[in-house]
Amino acid sequence: MLTRKQFQLLAFIDKTLRNTGISPSYDEMKAALNLKSKSGIHRLITGLQERGFIRRLPHKARALEVLKIPDKMNNQYSADSGQERNQFSTNVIDGSFREPVVSRNSRIGLAIEDSRNLHLPLYGRIAAGTPIDALQDPSSIIEVPPGMVASNIDHYALEVDGDSMIDVGIFDGDTVIIRSAETAENGSIVVALIEGSEVTLKRLRRKGDSIALEPANKKYETRIFGPDQVQIQGRLVGLIRSY
Repeated sequence: MLTRKQFQLLAFIDKTLRNTGISPSYDEMKAALNLKSKSGIHRLITGLQERGFIRRLPHKARALEVLKIPDKMNNQYSADSGQERNQFSTNVIDGSFREPVVSRNSRIGLAIEDSRNLHLPLYGRIAAGTPIDALQDPSSIIEVPPGMVASNIDHYALEVDGDSMIDVGIFDGDTVIIRSAETAENGSIVVALIEGSEVTLKRLRRKGDSIALEPANKKYETRIFGPDQVQIQGRLVGLIRSY
């Protein structure tokens, strides 16, 4: 069963792949569904993936493959033009499913890898030395083994930029796996949003009413903030390194 928005996104992806052989961008999907945020598109894609309608092709941010489509799609989109005919009045799309017709140049791309791997949004680079502007645009996807996280729900990835956490084995260029959280225990390594505009990866220490963000490199100083200046956005749960 699909929600209306999931169905609309699946139809748009399928039509775009048929017409161009290239997956639509997040901006194109957002505009097609009249959504305000790309995070909404990411949630819809994740839902379609978990239900087996699409899969992300590995190592490419804009590579999607349609695995199956509802039979009812033919009632809403003509086979030739893909133009919308009628609006469904229900909130879900059910029924039987069929394999999509695949042309030689359309939806089959890279070879299938381990289907058990999970896909997380890669939001961008996070400073492990000096805070940088917060990144909330999931423009890329990273593949992680299922043993690293239990689910791709509420997890995301960031690329480390800086050397302030090298004493705990986090180096420039590493990719850290973060679980979304608004709180964390003392001593946890967290993603901290500072005064609503800067984000950094540091160890969290609470001292009375103050919050300390500690580096793991003697070259850098611990920064102290008031309780209203720091918002926890996640805690470190894993790390990936390329050699």
